Amino acid sequence: MKLHDIVFIGAGASALMAASHLEGYDVALIDANTKIGAKLLISGGGKCNLTNRFAAAEHYLGDAHFIAPILSAFDASSTLAFAKAHRLALEERAHGQMFCANSAKDLVSIFGRLSSFCTFYLQTNVLHVKKEKHFAVQTNKGEIYAKKLVVASGGLSYASIGASGIGYQIAEYFGHTLVTPSPALVGLTLQKEQFWMKELSGIAVPAVLHVAEKRFRENLLFAHKGISGPAVLSGSLYWKKGAICVDFLPDVVSMEALFKAQRQKQISTALPLPKRFTKAFLEALGLEDKVIATLTKEEKERVASLKAYAFSPAGNFGYTKAEVTRGGVSTLEIDDLTMQSRLCEGLYFIGEVVDVTGELGGFNFQWAFASAMRFVRNF
Repeated sequence: MKLHDIVFIGAGASALMAASHLEGYDVALIDANTKIGAKLLISGGGKCNLTNRFAAAEHYLGDAHFIAPILSAFDASSTLAFAKAHRLALEERAHGQMFCANSAKDLVSIFGRLSSFCTFYLQTNVLHVKKEKHFAVQTNKGEIYAKKLVVASGGLSYASIGASGIGYQIAEYFGHTLVTPSPALVGLTLQKEQFWMKELSGIAVPAVLHVAEKRFRENLLFAHKGISGPAVLSGSLYWKKGAICVDFLPDVVSMEALFKAQRQKQISTALPLPKRFTKAFLEALGLEDKVIATLTKEEKERVASLKAYAFSPAGNFGYTKAEVTRGGVSTLEIDDLTMQSRLCEGLYFIGEVVDVTGELGGFNFQWAFASAMRFVRNF
């Protein structure tokens, strides 16, 4: 019987970062894909938004007291130092987002080289895990044995690259509580009253989205199913039900001043928005596209609702379109110094499978790397 020191379930961002720092141990990684780092390879349009300069607990959904020290111990500057040490060329985009300058393949290649001492069980599906003296991982290709087991299996998003709920099943088997998983960083569907937005598919506008005391200023994209784009994806992390509020005119300080300055123009010409959008909005309100000077006070108020357009989404686009999974293994049952289960010695949870979810923009890969290094440094 081959007994590994450490077995990772998953060969994604968190598992690869951890494994890369464990030379000297007998390490194995199990993954359903044919290649390692499948999600890294397809994220960010193939360039992988691997971190964000502003990664801090305030940009995550979860227990800030659990998250903060883990992020502080291996922060964005640590990820950037890792990239520099291994000559990974990066490019910085808006809002502190850091991408691979050439291709995510460069990052995966680095991980492949650093983990070349490991045993990889690829195209292998984990079916069940049990523990007697050691962990026995039952797969579709036989059993794999480990002294320590690290669940780094990710969430339910990206089923096309092997995402599954096996990490949650393992957690529950060992008595862990799950914060109900759900799609996150995902577009939102619309109620009938907002179906006018569906006619605008393909149009993107700068907007400020307010949800659950959070504010996101980014582009909002109209899609066939509803609304998407960076502002909506990050906002979806905090939305569960109820109203959200969108400012479609974030650069207009005063609607009254705009009406006064543009009083001789038609609404669709006066507003700094695509005419197609404005006309659809006016039609939804039952207003004509007429000269601003002819608007009544009540009509001006209705047009001004563009500064604070409140509505309740119907739902979201689901896991097939979600960037990540919200929820996961309760952090109350994980030791924040080691990432070890408080219920089962030798069992660890890192990455997305844990109930920690970041906003759009490199925050989730930074969590994957930080939680991985928390395990490594306190192993």
